[in-house]
Amino acid sequence: MNDMSHFSTGISILEIAYVIASVLFIVGLRMLSHPLTARRGNIFAAFGMGLAIIATIVFHQKEGEPIRNIPLILAAISIGTVIGWLIAKRVKMTAMPQLVSFFNGMGGAAAALISIMEFPHISHELIAKSGMANGQVLAILLGLLIGTVSWAGSMIAFGKLDGWIGDMRVKAMKYVNLFILAVLIGLIVFIMTRNVQASAELTPYVYLIFGISVIYGVLFVMPIGGADMPVVISLLNSFTGVAAAMGGFLYNNQAMLTGGILVGSAGTILTILMCKAMNRSLLNVIVGVFGGGGQSSLDVAGSVKEISLTDAAVLLSYSKKVVIVPGYGLAVAQAQHICHELDKLLEEKGVEVKYAIHPVAGRMPGHMNVLLAEADVPYEQLIESDEINPDLPNTDVLVVIGANDVVNPAAEDDPSSPIYGMPIIKARDARNIIVMKRGMGKGYAAIENMLFFNSKTRMLFGDAKGTLQNLVNEVKHL
Repeated sequence: MNDMSHFSTGISILEIAYVIASVLFIVGLRMLSHPLTARRGNIFAAFGMGLAIIATIVFHQKEGEPIRNIPLILAAISIGTVIGWLIAKRVKMTAMPQLVSFFNGMGGAAAALISIMEFPHISHELIAKSGMANGQVLAILLGLLIGTVSWAGSMIAFGKLDGWIGDMRVKAMKYVNLFILAVLIGLIVFIMTRNVQASAELTPYVYLIFGISVIYGVLFVMPIGGADMPVVISLLNSFTGVAAAMGGFLYNNQAMLTGGILVGSAGTILTILMCKAMNRSLLNVIVGVFGGGGQSSLDVAGSVKEISLTDAAVLLSYSKKVVIVPGYGLAVAQAQHICHELDKLLEEKGVEVKYAIHPVAGRMPGHMNVLLAEADVPYEQLIESDEINPDLPNTDVLVVIGANDVVNPAAEDDPSSPIYGMPIIKARDARNIIVMKRGMGKGYAAIENMLFFNSKTRMLFGDAKGTLQNLVNEVKHL
């Protein structure tokens, strides 16, 4: 009687801990919606995960027996904590997209490993009662498929973002990926319709699903152009969340289920928003024909004109309204702090300064928001592209710093362009345009930017950080 009472009390405490952890996940996610509360939201969510882990180790029981191998579990947690802390502490802001892809891939791999380990241990009583066609088997197989695709795809995304994996563009890739996806679904149906005595008889097919899923994860990310990478990162993030939710169903773990659902739903919503921002189809993302590269069919008209630092400083200082368009080049140069110093100097001179933020500027969703928040740029100064576009005709100077594709008029003018139809920041509507670039290199989409040849555009060549520092000095001495 005492043992049963102790067992019941342990389960009750565990369930309460899971509920508290789930609430902390939700609160933490809500707080991530604003830069001022994002850090606290991360801490809340991390505390919730820590609570769930500790409660599981202390109170979880299976068939009345507590968790075994606790020293090994604690050792693994310690090693993972140290490695994760060191990586996150040392990563540069420019490598943040790669870090997100890597960590996301680890989540998918964990979900896939859970499925591989649990399939051979499916209850014989459950198989005898309903065969393989039951919720437990479906959760395992979906977790395996989705988690593996997320892991393999995230590793390829990591390589592409880091520059050591290029694009693989094959016209038939769309059909190859659809075929592979059909094979994977067919294998899941095959396993669930078998009438067997034990799940071990079908374990080889589980490994087959794993192998084919790795191939699919690689092939569906390989053709995706770098300019479209924010969308695929969001999609892979949602995959990892769904795979984790499958593990929550499998273990009847409310915290794991809630966390997976939150990550999956948030990633899916963000993917849809990214697709809208890029004017792309979600189906094309899934089958791996998303994005592309190529050349514009429009002839380059006009010539590139430069502007001196002194002239740029005068133009900015005597303007009423200035809009800055940050891009990946700003992140590469680590110039966000000096950029904020420039906008504060201009505001002291009575200039209204805003930042135009394109949803897919950078290499991951929200990259520019994170970058500028690190430099303590007020959140109110960050304006989404669709909100600021109507005000650009009244803008005296628009400054493009390291951005390319998100201001390229080819998205509106050239139907043959790979970015055609993508909503952009309509930089050419401003009265004057200053573009800061190292040189005349093309953007991630590898196409010419007609904005550079616009009659209102002046180029200010050089490293963004050094150029901005010199510009700040010029503004100070006016």
